[in-house]
Amino acid sequence: MKKTPTKTLKKIAAITMARNDEFFLSRWIKYYGDAIGKENLYIYLDGEDQKIPANAGTANIQKLPHIDMSRTAGDKYRIAKLSKLANDLLKSYDIVIGCDCDEFLIVDPALNKSLSEYLSGLKINISVSGLGLDVGQNINKEKTLNHKKTLLSQREYALLSTRYTKPVIINQPVNWGSGFHSIRGKNFHIDKNLYLLHFGAVDMQMLLDKAASRGSDWVNHLRRRGNGTINAVSQLPIHTEKWLKIARIIQTYARPIYALDKPGMLGLKRVVKIPSRFKQSNV
Repeated sequence: MKKTPTKTLKKIAAITMARNDEFFLSRWIKYYGDAIGKENLYIYLDGEDQKIPANAGTANIQKLPHIDMSRTAGDKYRIAKLSKLANDLLKSYDIVIGCDCDEFLIVDPALNKSLSEYLSGLKINISVSGLGLDVGQNINKEKTLNHKKTLLSQREYALLSTRYTKPVIINQPVNWGSGFHSIRGKNFHIDKNLYLLHFGAVDMQMLLDKAASRGSDWVNHLRRRGNGTINAVSQLPIHTEKWLKIARIIQTYARPIYALDKPGMLGLKRVVKIPSRFKQSNV
C-alpha cells in the first residue's frame, strides 16, 4: 500500500521591531514561535536599554541604539531597516512575515490547518494580505484585560479596518511603506482564509497607563475623546461574520484616491462580532 507523500513545509521567518512593548512582544514571540519556531523569529529592539522578554528563547534579537526622531521620520527609519532585514532573509527563507508586535496573522480555524501548513501551500505572487480586524474593548460589555489569559478569550468585537489589511506576507524582496501598510509600486491580494488581528486598542486601561507615561494632558485627552476603535466597537451596531466576506470583496476592488496601493471601504464603518472559533488560534 502506497503512503501518501507528506508535503514539505516552506521555510518561514517572522520579523518585527519594538520599543517599550514587552506585553505584546512576549505574546508575539509565543504565537509566532509556536507557529514557525522561535529560531525563525527576528526582532529589532529600538534602544540598548530594552529588556529582552523572558520567553525569547532562540529568537534572533538585536538591540539598536535609540534615535529620537519625529513620528514620520521614525516610521520611515524603522520600515527601511525591516525591509532590508526581510530582503536579506529571503536569501535563505521562502516566506517572510513582517508585522508590528501587536499584530497576529491567523488562518481561519475552520480549515484545521496551521499557519505554516497554510502558507506553505499558498500561491504567493510577491505578497499576500489577511483581512484587517482592529480588535477593541467594548467598554459596555467587556472587563479590563486579565494579562494571564489569552486576548481573544476576553475580546469579542472588532472594527473592519483597511488600515490593517496589510501585505505582511512576502516571498520576494520588497520595499514596504511605513508600518507595513503597503508595498511601493505593487498591488495586493487579500486571501480568503487569512486575518490580521491588531490589538493596539484591546484595553482602555492599558491606553490610559501608556498615556500617563507621556503626561496628564495625554490622559485628559484620552478620557475626553476616547479611542477611535474602542468608541466604534462600543457604540456602533454589531454585525455578523458575513461582513468578513463583504469587506474582503469591497477592499479588493475599492481604492482611496490618495493611495491606490491600499484597500478602501467606500467610507463604510462596520463592527463585527469575532467568530468564536478564532479563539482556537490561542492569540
